[in-house]
Amino acid sequence: QVQLVESGGGLVQAGGSLTLSCAASGIIFSINAMGWYRQAPGKQRELVAVIGSTGSTTYAVSVKGRFTISRDNAKNTVYLQMNSLKPEDTAVYYCSTRDSRGYDYWGQGTQVTVSS
Repeated sequence: QVQLVESGGGLVQAGGSLTLSCAASGIIFSINAMGWYRQAPGKQRELVAVIGSTGSTTYAVSVKGRFTISRDNAKNTVYLQMNSLKPEDTAVYYCSTRDSRGYDYWGQGTQVTVSS
């Protein structure tokens, strides 16, 4: 059974930093691409960043240069380091991965709130 458990969210002032973690189980973590998504109130869920099995990364334009996605295959964990946070970064952040059949798995989400 695949499980993704996010942690590290919270309340931070604009300009501050947070690091999110997502611990995965039930998958061969090292061969899976892992992604971070977010959903703000009244908006659709959007891609924030993705890291491939080889460590290649892709970022949304809105976070490029401020956020860094990384992975530790020994710990089955993916991270999202968020710097220079803005009020518009406020959202529930979700970790996600896709299995070989194309089925998407999601964590329960962690709330990030950035105050101005």
